[in-house]
Amino acid sequence: MSTNRIEADYLLETPGDPRRVAEFMAGEQSSGTFVPVPGETPELKARAAARVIRLDVLDESAPAPALPSAGLKVTAETKFRRALVTLSWPFEILGPSLPNLLATVAGNLFELKPVTGLRLLDIRLPAEFADAYLGPGFGIAGTRRLSGVEGRPLIGTIIKPSVGLNPRETADLVAELCRAGIDFIKDDELQADGPACPFDERVAEVMRVINAHADRTGKKPMYAFNLTGDLDEMRHRHDTLLQHGATCMMASLNSVGLAGMIALRRFAQLPIHAHRNGWGYLTRHPMLGWSYIAWQKIWRLAGVDHMHVNGIGNKFAEDDESCIASARACLTPMFAGKPCTVMPVFSSAQTARQAPATYNGLGSVDLIVTAGGGIMAHPLGAAAGVEAMVDAWQAALAGIPLPDYAQSRPSLKRALEMAA
Repeated sequence: MSTNRIEADYLLETPGDPRRVAEFMAGEQSSGTFVPVPGETPELKARAAARVIRLDVLDESAPAPALPSAGLKVTAETKFRRALVTLSWPFEILGPSLPNLLATVAGNLFELKPVTGLRLLDIRLPAEFADAYLGPGFGIAGTRRLSGVEGRPLIGTIIKPSVGLNPRETADLVAELCRAGIDFIKDDELQADGPACPFDERVAEVMRVINAHADRTGKKPMYAFNLTGDLDEMRHRHDTLLQHGATCMMASLNSVGLAGMIALRRFAQLPIHAHRNGWGYLTRHPMLGWSYIAWQKIWRLAGVDHMHVNGIGNKFAEDDESCIASARACLTPMFAGKPCTVMPVFSSAQTARQAPATYNGLGSVDLIVTAGGGIMAHPLGAAAGVEAMVDAWQAALAGIPLPDYAQSRPSLKRALEMAA
């Protein structure tokens, strides 16, 4: 039997006694319920119950609850106190099951009446989880091998317009990007298998262009086709990609779900580019849901190879510090002997201008940067957009200010003017 335990860190808000509420959380998510039951003996609790192993009450308090809670008696004097809480579960009760782990660390806790705010900050898992799940099949090394890109980030883009192009029009755009020297292209998450652009036809047309370009030049850009669907659909689409020589596939995490991603990884013979669309409803409120630090660990174990982390100066609500922390987490090993590291993907309103801040913040070249409008909307065309991104990253890696580097590089100069 394992002597290890599962641990989860939370930020808790409550109008009650934080210690008492933390104990209530531990009971609710293990052997207890809302009233004592005869079978919950001291011996059983010692063997099976969750424990509160950390409780740090924070100085901060709020005059109003972060989240509504029916039935709470609140007066003008009520203070909503916050605390950092760590719960610990015996491994033997749960076993190495990711779906059941979610029910344990992120289940009914969020609905408890005395909890007016709860955010899952991090999780730590016994090595048995690493043994039970495949983890990334390609990761950073495999992505670099298939793309042929070493020593720098992969420069990528998203097909824009996101939807509306037919398979031949998509392939024509891909041909232009191939000529420009792009490393990575992806479907937008909205582009799936609709009648206007069927998946099988899109794959055939796009891979015809990519394979021909690879035959001429020796460089084969990686294209992440969106195969999101039910399991039978994803298996068919995966096999279609193999038949046409594709080197990547994309799936939307929140759409296919954890069990779907685990199943996809079991038959996957290509890197899995994991899109996090819908992430906002899990994290947008600072006192509810998940931190990315905890969330990404689940999907890395499930077997994805790339994970979106937003981007510096993005168009969404996330700040730059959070984005960099998410990317660093993707590059941080999870287990001794099985690091499960994945390639972070920077996206959302990325342009040449963000290259220095991204590199300086992350301190690594192991990333994919996908600039949709930042490449496709370049005033001199998509090829110039690719060239500008490559130039910007060359400047960032060399420590040369972008305006200085742009003096002899017209594409970069125009990109900086556009992004100003």
